[in-house]
Amino acid sequence: MKWQNAFSKIPAFKALKNGHLLPKSPLRDLDDLRRLLDFIHIKFCLLKPYTEIKGYPMVDARDLLPSFEPSLTEFPELPGFSMVALGRSLDYFNEIFQFDLLHTCRDPDCRVLGNSCVLEASLHSKNLACFLAHMSKEMREEFKEATRDHQISDISSYSLLIGFLSRMDRAHVLSLDCDGQFYLSGIYASLPSDLDTELKRFGLRSRKFKPNDNLVYENNREFVYQFLMELYGYPISSERKTSAAIFARRLHKMGEKFLVKALGQSDRTLTSIFSTQSGHAYPRVEKVALVPVEIRGMDVLDYLDKGGYFFDRKRRTVILRVVYRQHKFDANNVRQDRALSVWRQEIIHPLTGEVCTSVNLLKDTYTMSLKLNDIVRGEFVGRVVYKKNDIVENTETHEKRLKFLHSWLGKHQRRMIGYSDEFYAEIVRVLDGYLGDPSLAEEFSEHHELYHEVWTTFSYIKQARKIKEFEDLKDRIYKGKKISYLEMLRLSTAVLADLRFEFAHYFEPLVTKAIFFSESMLNDRYLIKAYMTPKEDQLTKNGMMIRKLYRRLVSLVDELKAIRKTKAEA
Repeated sequence: MKWQNAFSKIPAFKALKNGHLLPKSPLRDLDDLRRLLDFIHIKFCLLKPYTEIKGYPMVDARDLLPSFEPSLTEFPELPGFSMVALGRSLDYFNEIFQFDLLHTCRDPDCRVLGNSCVLEASLHSKNLACFLAHMSKEMREEFKEATRDHQISDISSYSLLIGFLSRMDRAHVLSLDCDGQFYLSGIYASLPSDLDTELKRFGLRSRKFKPNDNLVYENNREFVYQFLMELYGYPISSERKTSAAIFARRLHKMGEKFLVKALGQSDRTLTSIFSTQSGHAYPRVEKVALVPVEIRGMDVLDYLDKGGYFFDRKRRTVILRVVYRQHKFDANNVRQDRALSVWRQEIIHPLTGEVCTSVNLLKDTYTMSLKLNDIVRGEFVGRVVYKKNDIVENTETHEKRLKFLHSWLGKHQRRMIGYSDEFYAEIVRVLDGYLGDPSLAEEFSEHHELYHEVWTTFSYIKQARKIKEFEDLKDRIYKGKKISYLEMLRLSTAVLADLRFEFAHYFEPLVTKAIFFSESMLNDRYLIKAYMTPKEDQLTKNGMMIRKLYRRLVSLVDELKAIRKTKAEA
């Protein structure tokens, strides 16, 4: 498919022969603007470069799964930009960020009668000069020629301008004119992040920092920084992404109706952060990228092919949008580092813009299992970032395989903790078979530190799955089903009785969580009132059993505390 034809069959837009998309009616709503911008950005910033640049670096679907990893490779030939749209008119002096103002015949503080504009030529010259001041010498003549017959600030010119905006520094701004229609109202915008204040405030609120405690700050700073950035769809990364994330956080706190979008030249992913209904703790986060379909099931491939969802059938390229859900920080959660999870994934039709939500490209456990097998066999072809600063390509050596495994386990740790027993058993079988292979002992001894890191990460996941059982049992949930108090106590005491012999080797944070979850069960007000407070002759046989198990749980928790104390003193 030619990129010029993309999204040409969307009823709300007019598609020109040169590929430009124009709205058929005035854009007055932020959601309508976001929809138009999504398609323009996908078309001109993803599909156009994909077609024109040989070997365009597509995004691996796994890179859209939290937690996100910074990409260490920059692609300077690709477009990149950031922008902010406000669902109101600008108040230039009182805005909280700096930008160069563009003008329209219907500026917010102007009133024009009728459809004519006597200042059109003057405004065009003024806007043109504003753009040229921030362009390289090579771009200036090209820009003058391209915009000769266009009103620069009009939304109908945006398809033309994005090719230039994506090669310019800083952000551009859209807002409402005096008629309540969106227009390009500013360029060269600096989005203030005030990262230091936000980071420390968030760390103090989550109790990961303590006032004036430098050691605690040093130990927890990276965790807090990573969590804060991930809430807004990014890893710890470039200034463009950081400012987009923290500025969106600030706008959301102020109650603004806004849209912040950014495209990095390293991640090749369009990230949108925008306000939703009032009362939500965080703005919505979405990502769009071009990804290859790696699912091998012919039924899925046939479905996508017949539906016309492939932009490039030969390379099985689709446009994937991922919508995320944020999670508030909870120190007692086994997966406390989970700031973001996938809520919905949509494959966007390249002609109609319609979405397919029935195909799972991100969480396909079968494909994940195959990849893991390929890694340990040395057959996996690809690249991974090891410890944020080492790009590892392919898996032909055991050192590379261990680095791939370390990255793979770190990436999927929170998901493995919650995956089904069947899938987890397959993962354990593959990893135990590789890491515990006696014939590879000599190979692994040459990379002892790396091997130990992989085992440590794997061991943490094993232990965390056990503790996750307590987290679920605390809420009387077992294998996804609601259970009775009797069953909760029976299962809890059985698990604790087995684990007490292993707890000396458990990670300290997990031991603390196990005790917390157990005490939460013991402090259940209904349990105490219904089964512990009444006299024995008032209890049924079932009630007597619950009381017996409750006392058993108290005893086991005391043992755990004693083990923790002994371990701390050792």
